[in-house]
Amino acid sequence: MSVRLLGFIVALSSLVLDQANKLWLVYGFDIAARQPVRLLPFFDIVYARNPGISYSLFSAHGPFGRWLLVALTLLAILALSFWLWRMTSRLAGVALGLVIGGALGNAADRITYGAVADFYYFHIGSFSWYVFNLADVAIVLGVALLVLESFRAEPSMPVEEGRPS
Repeated sequence: MSVRLLGFIVALSSLVLDQANKLWLVYGFDIAARQPVRLLPFFDIVYARNPGISYSLFSAHGPFGRWLLVALTLLAILALSFWLWRMTSRLAGVALGLVIGGALGNAADRITYGAVADFYYFHIGSFSWYVFNLADVAIVLGVALLVLESFRAEPSMPVEEGRPS
C-alpha cells in the first residue's frame, strides 16, 4: 500500500470515528442531559461547545469568525495533504493522516453546528485540563508521531568540498 493511500485511509478513519463518537454521545447517549458522567475520579465525560480553537482561543461567535476559522482549517488541511502526497515514510504518512482526519472532524463540527463538540475532561484536585474530543486526540497523536519521525530521519549528507552539489 502506498504511503499516500495509507495516510488518506487513516485520515478518513479518524474523521469517521470522531464523527460517529460525537453523534452517539450527543444523540444516542444524550450527554447534555446526563452530564457530567464520572468514569474515573480524574476523568469525566461532559458536553462542551468550543467556538474557537484550542483553549477557546480566537472564539468565533459570529458568522465571519466561524467561516474564517473554517477557511483557515481547510487551507491547513490542503497544505497537509500536499505534504502527505510527497511523503515517503509510512510513519509520517500515518501521522499526517491523523492530523488531517482530526482537522476534518473539527471542521465538520464548525461547518455543521458553528462550534466544535468536546467531551473528554481530565481533572486532578484543582487542576483541570481542557475538554477535548477524538479529533483532538488524533491531531495530538499525529503531531507526536511527526516529532518522533523527525528524530528517526536520516541526516542529510554534507557536500564534499570541491565536488559539485
